[in-house]
Amino acid sequence: MADRLGDDIPQWASYFDAAEHAGARVVSARDLAGTVGSQAASTHFTDALELRKPGFDRVRVMDRIGLAAALFSGGAPEQAAAEAQQALDDAARIDSTLVESRLNTLLDAARLYRTAAVDVVRARAADVAAARPTPLAA
Repeated sequence: MADRLGDDIPQWASYFDAAEHAGARVVSARDLAGTVGSQAASTHFTDALELRKPGFDRVRVMDRIGLAAALFSGGAPEQAAAEAQQALDDAARIDSTLVESRLNTLLDAARLYRTAAVDVVRARAADVAAARPTPLAA
């Protein structure tokens, strides 16, 4: 028996660190956004990004896209557009259908805004999605 709490955690469970916990809070905040607002979601996305360890590039891209979408939903389109640009830079290097689906979430959140910065985000997101080498990428 382990002397300390956590010493007997199976190897497969070690993946669930503080960053994953923040990510799980994000999903909850996102799902509740219609009833409690999206400000909490952007906070959790920020936490997840700060806590995420190297080597989780795809999840980091999804967190960054989620942060931008949450900022759009929270009424901060200029900050959202800036975060979206960084997310799109990262997304262009990741071949993932899941990342591509998150880009649709980003575009949906941005639909209310018609500014030059948001229009650039829309165009870049469409370009990144179109550049996917295969529709079955993982």
